[in-house]
Amino acid sequence: MAIATRRALFAAPLLAAPWIGGQARAQGVVFRAADVHPDGYPTIEGMKRMGSLLQERTSGRLRIQVFHSRQLGDEKDTLEQTRFGVIDMTRVNTAPLNNLVPETLVAGLPFLFRDTAHMQKVMDGPIGADIGRATEPHGLVTLCYYDSGARNFYTRSRVARTPDDLKGQKIRVQQSDMWVALMRAFGANATPLPYGEVYSALQTGVVDGAENNFPSYLTSRHFEVAKHLSLTEHSLTPEILAMSKRSFDRLSAADKEVVKQAAVESVPHMRSLWVAMEVEARKQVEAAGVTIVQADKPAFAALVRPVYDQFVRDAKLKQLVERIQAA
Repeated sequence: MAIATRRALFAAPLLAAPWIGGQARAQGVVFRAADVHPDGYPTIEGMKRMGSLLQERTSGRLRIQVFHSRQLGDEKDTLEQTRFGVIDMTRVNTAPLNNLVPETLVAGLPFLFRDTAHMQKVMDGPIGADIGRATEPHGLVTLCYYDSGARNFYTRSRVARTPDDLKGQKIRVQQSDMWVALMRAFGANATPLPYGEVYSALQTGVVDGAENNFPSYLTSRHFEVAKHLSLTEHSLTPEILAMSKRSFDRLSAADKEVVKQAAVESVPHMRSLWVAMEVEARKQVEAAGVTIVQADKPAFAALVRPVYDQFVRDAKLKQLVERIQAA
């Protein structure tokens, strides 16, 4: 168990103080919500909007305190803390959930979604609801999905226009077996690392490159140490805003509905900020001297079949993929 998680678990009685006898205190409860991104990032602002809605609709009885900038640890740490009920909510990419909840890896499969509109339609509808329900046996209640944009490769030296350009390069990936397999399919050497360690790994040459969306590329300042970005758009994996099932189950039926509705209503706000930030982030990294090239997307897409064969094996996952493709 990570050090940050162990420390948080020891703090559990303090964090659980607002709860008495399975109910929230009459004077209210403050939900602790975690995110690795900096203050002002669209996912942070989405959670803040949810908190404003909760405060308004419960006369201040339910509120959210957002801990940004990895204050409570990296995604893997906050996910574990949320499952234990140490913190109440966390915003994570689907990738850290892949090994725990196989249904979540479907949303991150390469070249699965045709475009952003397709991804949003799928995740906001019955398919997304089915994926969300699969997290509940693991101590998590999926409240909503936020956008994470298109993921692209960025490297220290050799530009990745084709898969051949990635051969032998050490590429940081999220801590998910599926993402390791994807890099292998592209010919790269996958290096799983927490998000907070990527800058130094790029700076020191521990890895040759990484992959992410434009806003994260900017706010993490990875553009300073990996100035070659290739528009592969290999994944449109969404983000999950999840609540601890322990915290959720302590709420009354009425409060559960208020929480779920506030989360859903925070999504359009987050997405509008995301669209604006994608445009601005690209402008800023280009102004900083980043070289942006169009990749040969069909060449990358042609190599992903082994990933599907390895990870979409049982009937349930195959049906999910078919439903997404048909949506």
